Amino acid sequence: MIRARITTACAAAALLLGFAGSVLLLQQVDHMRSGAPSQDALYISSPRLLRRLSLGYSGLMADVYWTRAVQYYGAMHHAGGGRYELLLPLLNITTQLDPRLTTAYEFGGTFLSAKPPNGAGVPAKAIELVEYGIRSNPENWRLYYDLGFIHYDLDDYPAAAEAFMRGSRVPNAHPFLRILAARMAEHGGDPETARMLWSAAYQTATDHNIRANAAAHLRALQAAHDVAELERMVEAYREKNGRVPANFAVMAATGALGGVPLDPVGNPYKLMPDGRVEVRDPDALPFLNAGLPAGYVAPPVPKIAPAD
Repeated sequence: MIRARITTACAAAALLLGFAGSVLLLQQVDHMRSGAPSQDALYISSPRLLRRLSLGYSGLMADVYWTRAVQYYGAMHHAGGGRYELLLPLLNITTQLDPRLTTAYEFGGTFLSAKPPNGAGVPAKAIELVEYGIRSNPENWRLYYDLGFIHYDLDDYPAAAEAFMRGSRVPNAHPFLRILAARMAEHGGDPETARMLWSAAYQTATDHNIRANAAAHLRALQAAHDVAELERMVEAYREKNGRVPANFAVMAATGALGGVPLDPVGNPYKLMPDGRVEVRDPDALPFLNAGLPAGYVAPPVPKIAPAD
């Protein structure tokens, strides 16, 4: 009987604590809805303490702090921007209370990385936040996608390529990640890595458009390599003979070439009087960035966006 009374008393005390916590939580939510973004709005800054006070409702508390982060960012942005000092603490609390709240990483990383007045302008912290999200949600390929674009905005193309490539290895990841990895490798001046990535994209993709896009990039990479190699051979001929050859047939007649070289779509390369090498039909080689005729403007290439 005494044990039962003790149990009842303990349960009643826990219930009262729960009600008290709920009241405090609702008061904080009401304050957040009506108040402006002030420095005193971050009542408790310790995720560990908040987890204890939540009485098992840390997910609910994370939602509250995520709402607070969005409201804080929105109000600051509406007011003309600023240093967003509370943004990172709010995001850290949110994600530590609920590491599975992926929305906080996806949008929080954008809030942190954007330059003022549109964001906090701390991309290094944005990367840390999204990397934490990836460790907590390694199966979510969209987080790698977000991470890659943060690196891309920093002009760190190798890091962007690595992030996209990491994401492409996640089960059920969208194949577009491999496409993005290859594009970043191209931006970073790493044609061999780009060739490897585009080849993998072509071989593994099941979507016709993605395969066609990968094949076009592979042709462009091959043509760019051909142009550089042919111009090197033309320069060697000029140094040896004191003049630029009239055409590639002349070089082929001397044994310097096995024949008139053809581009990846089957057209002969053009040798210009100054020793430059050009492609005859640049429109047939979209994505090419070498061997283009002077003044050539490429038509816009349709973009492939990832589907849900």
